[in-house]
Amino acid sequence: MKQNRFTKLLAAGAACALALGTVVAQDTSTTTTTAGGAGVTTSTSTLNGTGTITAFTPSSDYISFRTETSAEPVKYYVTKDTTVVDPTGQTVQVSMLRPDMPVHYTYVKEGDRMVVTRVTLEKPISYYKKETTTTTTTNP
Repeated sequence: MKQNRFTKLLAAGAACALALGTVVAQDTSTTTTTAGGAGVTTSTSTLNGTGTITAFTPSSDYISFRTETSAEPVKYYVTKDTTVVDPTGQTVQVSMLRPDMPVHYTYVKEGDRMVVTRVTLEKPISYYKKETTTTTTTNP
């Protein structure tokens, strides 16, 4: 009888730990706005994620991330209000983003679109800057 009770407590503890881990992995806040008496309601959810940039072109209006939980990249939209910062909080130009950069990002669901509001690089931008070397050979 004691072993059965212990097994139930252990199973309940494991279920709680799993649920808590899932909640901590994805931060969410929801804002609902109702306009006057017109009955117009706008709902936005702010979500956070972690992943690696798989595709981005500065002239395009989207960026793709591959997260640890998804095998396929997910497409997010970039706007003029999207902020890119390095780990210290310094602003980085959006044009500096490149594929294979690990990042943390915050996005908002607007209808069926996911719009990135903030991208935080995991490493300083100086880590990613390319160094070019030129070798000159002369004939004797």
